[in-house]
Formats: sequence, structure tokens, C-alpha cells
Amino acid sequence: MRRGAIEIAVVPPATTPNPFDETPDERRLAGGNRVQLLDPHTVNQIAAGEVVERPASVVKELVENALDAGARRIEVELVDSGRSLIVVKDDGHGMGREDALSALQRHATSKIRCTEDLARVRSLGFRGEALPSIASVSAMTLSSAAIDGEGVLIEVEGGAVREPKALARARGTEVRVEGLFYNTPARLKFLKSDSTELGACMEIVSKYAVACPHVGFRLTHNGHEAIRTSGDGDMLQAIADVWNKDLARGLAEVDATVAGMRVTGFVSPPHLTRPTRTYQYIYVNGRPVRTRTLTAALDQAYRDITPERRFPILALMIEAEPDRVDVNVSPTKSEVKFQHEGAAFDALRVAIKSALMDHGMIPSAQAVAAANEALASIEGYAGAPLGGGDVRMPWTPGPDGGLLSFQAQAPLGIEAQLAETSAPPAYPPHALHPDRYPFAELLDGLRVIGQAMNSFILAETKKGIVVVDQHVAHERILYEYLCGLKSSTAIEKQPLLTPETLVLDRRAAILLREKLPELERIGFDLEPFGGESYLVRAVPAAIRRKDPLRVLQDLVEELVENSVSRKLAPTREQIWITSSCKMAVKAGDPLSHAEMEKLIQDLAYTENPYLCPHGRPITVTLSTDELLRKFKRA
Repeated sequence: MRRGAIEIAVVPPATTPNPFDETPDERRLAGGNRVQLLDPHTVNQIAAGEVVERPASVVKELVENALDAGARRIEVELVDSGRSLIVVKDDGHGMGREDALSALQRHATSKIRCTEDLARVRSLGFRGEALPSIASVSAMTLSSAAIDGEGVLIEVEGGAVREPKALARARGTEVRVEGLFYNTPARLKFLKSDSTELGACMEIVSKYAVACPHVGFRLTHNGHEAIRTSGDGDMLQAIADVWNKDLARGLAEVDATVAGMRVTGFVSPPHLTRPTRTYQYIYVNGRPVRTRTLTAALDQAYRDITPERRFPILALMIEAEPDRVDVNVSPTKSEVKFQHEGAAFDALRVAIKSALMDHGMIPSAQAVAAANEALASIEGYAGAPLGGGDVRMPWTPGPDGGLLSFQAQAPLGIEAQLAETSAPPAYPPHALHPDRYPFAELLDGLRVIGQAMNSFILAETKKGIVVVDQHVAHERILYEYLCGLKSSTAIEKQPLLTPETLVLDRRAAILLREKLPELERIGFDLEPFGGESYLVRAVPAAIRRKDPLRVLQDLVEELVENSVSRKLAPTREQIWITSSCKMAVKAGDPLSHAEMEKLIQDLAYTENPYLCPHGRPITVTLSTDELLRKFKRA
């Protein structure tokens, strides 16, 4: 072999013997049959993978057991977002020694007795998998008593049940889960950040607290109280305890029976919306669920009366005969199927529409006609319809009499403007370099024509006609501003003359604490103000005419929703993207010619003027040649 050459030894890869390649004699010598029953511990570990996904799964299963036991008080204690410790206490009917031991066996349950019972199950749990699954991946302690003073204590570690001990305790049950997933490192590795896991646990408790207002809930995390409900039976009060009083005060009550299903609860008026579905709780026979049918029904009910990409707030209970609902669909029991999906769709849609109509939140045809007649009778009303039709508001000319100024229509000459003014340029002249700013040619002969549908800017350049989506264009500009691509200086803040108070629900308030530095970096000056309140002392100057509290609240809620639904803690990049979206002008916002020109001007100097941070296109260009061909002039 040559000096300096590298000798490589080829080692055949290790292979696992295929039992199907063996002869019958070899199979007999290897130990008989290949198909064998798994041991109980392995079975429980497999089941735990379906039932116990994260700390919130443990909280869900134990809270459901407590509710099925008739508890009127439920306390949930978390340490390190449930990683180190989860404790669920209740004052339900409890269990004796034999029942407690049986509950730790797979498929042992007091909820059903035979297959027919699945068609009429009314309890939250019924599979008998939760306790043994949880016990197999943790160190669990179960103490319970069906009679005051006569309790039992059972310790289970990794699925191994120890000898029960007598215990003097009050009627009820307490389950302590320590070191969740200590014996399954792979599952432990996939847990998300503390704030994300805590948010998921809080969401579970919040949903059941609203569904069961007659039960008092208390959730603490690392010794601090996060949720407390009174348990006085008032659903609206439970909503106020879980979300906040101001939000609950604006809801309308729903109570309707449609297609044999009763729908009760509360919904928000069209103007009270949120940027995500976080505040949408739907229950079927007391079970929180999410189904495409019900989601489509509520979207249909609010169609045309809520802004685009805004979602109403609601907490609705659907009561149906158990044999018309299949709850045995998924291991987590979060999905259901209706015997008649169309009936469930109509029941929810009609109930919501009826409630909004009854509370005067949707004008009826008679109300519109009456308003038209009243307006037509007013002498001198310029906008009154003559022969019926839609109501029109009188036209009022603007300060310039409705005429466009010559200056606004004149082509923009960047070089000429820089030469004529003594003020320092907003952008350096070399910014027009086509390699670094390929969209700077947009400014060549730019003349803003106007705004279409208050959403799209129409402009003429030497290249042809350009249509710019004002929202995504402004979103791209703000994104590069926030992440420092356009400037390395600090974000400009606008101090508030009088500090404003931002009130959040408890989950959002707790999760926000972790993200305060990032919000300060983008221009918000916040500080905790006790409970679920924050004091806002300054906001980003980029918000301009928007309500800063509304922008901040929408931003926080979307970050919280993403951290829970996507099971990922919001990164700095996600905060920048979400913030730029919330601060940007919206589709439907009227802009002056000067504002449209400035928007296109800023867009020309961005690093990526073609796509917004979400990946949507910003501009559509119709070249002069294309325009001439369409009109058969070329």
C-alpha cells in the first residue's frame, strides 16, 4: 500500500435475524413460538404512551376521576409545571382498600359493565386506563377513603404496587405523581418549556372549571395560586374567575333546543373577538371537545358579522342523548362523533344566531326596514333611499374638498428630494444599489393612483401597474425594523402620559412573565401590577393610531395560544413575526396618499420585499407589455 494512503476496513452491518427465514427445526431449537404475550408492565408502558403524553394529560385524567367521583372541591398542585410533582385532591366519594387496588389494574373501572354501556356512557372516564398508565411512568401515591377515618395508602413506583397501608383521613381521594417519565427518558426529553407545559395544565383546569361551575377549583404552581373558582354554580361567575370579569360582563346568554339537542352557555357579541380560538370552549355532555363539525358551525354563525381572522369568545354546553354521541373515538376522549352530524351543526349554529338576535346584536330585516323608513322621513337627509334599498351615509368632503393634491400625484424623485433638503436622508443613497435592494426600481417614476377596497395600493411605475397588499407590506417593514435588519439602534418607544393597566386571564398573565424581556426589546415597557394585571408605561412608536392595549393583548394571546396548541415556547423570531403582524395596518384601513407613498418607499429598502414573514406575497406587477397585450394593443 502507498505511503500516506488511508486503509479502510469494510465491516458488514449488523443485522437482526428474521424469524421468517428460519426453518421449522431452527425455530423449535430457538425456543418455540415467536408470538408471545407482553408482560403487564410493558403493556402499561405502551398504554401510557397513548394516555399520558405530558403533565397536562395527568391533570386531565385525575380531574376527570375526581369529577366522576362527585367531588365538590378539587385542588391541583404543580411543581415545576408538573415535571417534579402533580397532586390532585378531591372530596368525592373515595374508595376502600379493595377498590383502590382494583383501580390500579388495567381496564378496571366503575363506570361501565359491558359493551352496551358504551352507548349510554355519561361519565368522563370509562376505559380504566388512566391510573395504571400514570403509575407505570412515575412514582405515584394513592390515598383514599370512602368513610371518614378509614382510608388506605398505596404506593406505586414504575408500575410496581407496594403493600397497602391503613390511613386515617377524611372522605375523598388524593393522588401524588412524582418524577413523571423518570423511567422513560425519551418521553421526558420531548417535554416543552415550563411555560408551555404550565399553560397546557392551566387550560385543562380552566375548561373543567367552566364546565362544572358547581365545583370549586384551585390550581397552584410552585406555591403561587394560578386559578381559583368559587363553585357557587354560576357559569358566568366561573368564566369571570377563569378569564376575567370584564370579558365575562360582555357575553350574551344562550339557551335553545334545536334538533333534539339543548345548547346553553354564553357567547360574545360580534365586536368582542380575539385573534385566536383560545377563548372557545365547547362541551358535549359535559366533556370538552373539538370537532370540525362544531367549529364549522360556530364559524358559520358568525360569518359576515366579525372581522376576518378574528374569533368570537364562547363557552357552550351541548346536551344530547348519549346514544346519539360516540365518545369512544380517541384515547384522550377529546373527540366525539355524532350520529347525525348535520343536526349537531344546525343546533349550534341556530342557537348562536338566535342568542345574538335576541340580544340585539344582529339586526333583523324588520329593523333595517324600519330604520330606512325613519331616515327617509327626515327632511334634508341626502343619503335616504328614494325607492327603498340600502341605507347610505351622507357624503362629506375632506379638508381638500375631495381633490387629490398635485404633489401627491407627482412622480417621486428620491435623488431630487435628497438634493433639495438639508435634512439627513432617511436612507443612504447607496441603498438604491440593485444587488442589495432589488426592489428599489419600484420608486422609478412612482405615482400612487389610489387605494382599492381600503386594502390594496395601486401605483404606476415605469415598469407598469403595481398592486401592493398594504398589510403584508407594512408587516415586512416592521419585521425588519424589529429584528434589526434596517437599523441597529434601539426600538423607538412612545411613553404614555398616563400608564395604562392591561388585565389578562390568569394563564396569559403567568406565561407573560417569561417573555417580558422580549416584549421590552420590541418597544413595550411593562411591569407586573399584582394579580393578572400589568402596568403599561410605553409602547412602540410604530403602533401609531392603534389602541396599544388592544395590540398588546392580541399579541400576548396569540403567543400563549401558539405555545399551548403547537406545544412550543415562542421564540424571539416568532415574537417579532407576531408583533409585526399586530402592529401593521390592516386590510380595511384607509390610508392617505402620503402614507401610501411612504409605505412603498419603505418597502423598496427592505431585505426581502417579495414575501411577508409568514410567506405571503406582497406585490403583484402587471407590466406595460402585459397590459398592452391584454387590450390587444401589441
